[in-house]
Amino acid sequence: MQNEECRIKSLNIKSLNFELLNLRNMKKLIIAALVLVGLTCQAQKTTEKETVVVIKTSMGTMKAKLYNDTPQHRDNFIKLVNEGWYNGSRFHRVINEFMIQGGQNKDGRLDPGYTIPAEFKDNHFHKKGALAAARQGDQVNPKKASSGSQFYIVQGKVYDDKWLDMFESRSGKVLSARQRQTYKTVGGTPHLDGDYTVFGEVIEGLDIVDKIAAVKTGRMDVPVEPVTIISVTIEKGCGKEKNCDKSCCH
Repeated sequence: MQNEECRIKSLNIKSLNFELLNLRNMKKLIIAALVLVGLTCQAQKTTEKETVVVIKTSMGTMKAKLYNDTPQHRDNFIKLVNEGWYNGSRFHRVINEFMIQGGQNKDGRLDPGYTIPAEFKDNHFHKKGALAAARQGDQVNPKKASSGSQFYIVQGKVYDDKWLDMFESRSGKVLSARQRQTYKTVGGTPHLDGDYTVFGEVIEGLDIVDKIAAVKTGRMDVPVEPVTIISVTIEKGCGKEKNCDKSCCH
């Protein structure tokens, strides 16, 4: 009888241990599932389609994508494009080996009367083709807020290690390995990094940037022969629009 009781207690203990083991395994499975869901959500955010704009000019057409991690600049640019703000305007400031600037409307109005808070991101810098927001100087604009409509596209130039070392020494800025490699190969304007918001980049038509940057200019760097922005449009099916097709999504 005593042996039978001991056997039953032993079975009960084994059953309890088995249930505890199952609970532990279940908890591990739940934790693993939650981690997987989190990673999936993060991946979806990372691969969210970027809006592509088509900039048709009198010297050719460019395409640029707008970054999703600078949402205020992205949404404002989309708003202005949909309103037709840039259509018929001009690139009013052009400096070879530096940048081409536009942003006023066709009637010559410089901006819509508001600014956009700065959205500086270490992963976005002034490489060739960068689309960035112009702004007023630090003395009147210490928070470095962007103009409501003024933008520029970087041409820049290629630099060597010696120049980049000297730049870091004089400016106190430290370039990442990615920045340094990009400025040594693709080129750009490193002295603007951290001071102006980069919110997109040209993905087609860098040769058009070069063509515009090479035009003859006069007083205040205004092209002698006008370079017109015929239209800026959103490429259909991309970015925030639904039913994105493979031909235009990035």
